[in-house]
Amino acid sequence: MENKLTINQWAEEDRPRERMIQQGSAALSNAELLAILIGSGSQEDSAVGLMRKVLDCYHNSLSELGRANIEDLCHFKGIGLAKAVTILAASELGKRRMEEEPKERKQIRTSRDIYELFYPLMCDLSIEECWILLLNQSSKIIDRVRISQGGLASTQVDVRCILREALLKRAVSLVLCHNHPSGNISPSPDDDRLTQSVKQASALMNIRLLDHLIVTDGSYYSYSDEGRM
Repeated sequence: MENKLTINQWAEEDRPRERMIQQGSAALSNAELLAILIGSGSQEDSAVGLMRKVLDCYHNSLSELGRANIEDLCHFKGIGLAKAVTILAASELGKRRMEEEPKERKQIRTSRDIYELFYPLMCDLSIEECWILLLNQSSKIIDRVRISQGGLASTQVDVRCILREALLKRAVSLVLCHNHPSGNISPSPDDDRLTQSVKQASALMNIRLLDHLIVTDGSYYSYSDEGRM
């Protein structure tokens, strides 16, 4: 059945692009990732089916596939010059990534480290924004993600979005950070409720909420420093 259907005719949750958006690239097989690159298959095969055939001829090894040349790949029905070039370009990028020196991730040790990271993003904002900082086991930065934007006085934060980002990035701990454009450094009752909601929800997933920072122009409030975590 798969060979008779184009990817666009599959159930949405089975399409490689949609699955990558919803579940992340790690959820896809090598054939599915390559299918996204080539975009379409042949009359006999979907893009995924075609790439499975190609990989099978190279013993399902991306290293062997990367050693192929354009002429080799063009022997497969459904792969022309453009698709062959795309596949080999992706292989070369993967090789170059492996050759790069890994960059040292910044480690978060204090609330000041968090403030210095977020202040350039928030110092000139006229509306509230809520961000999260995702950390690994060594409290080194995995990513920082904007969760929401609000009006002049508040921002609506969905705790589920926070947890989703933390789980997708395999974070061990996280930090909440939002700004007060008014300049008032004191946390509001809504800030307190958000802190407790995220703390409790994160704990259920074995993710630790380390701090919640409120950033203003030139200063900040740290729940952790104030003994409120």
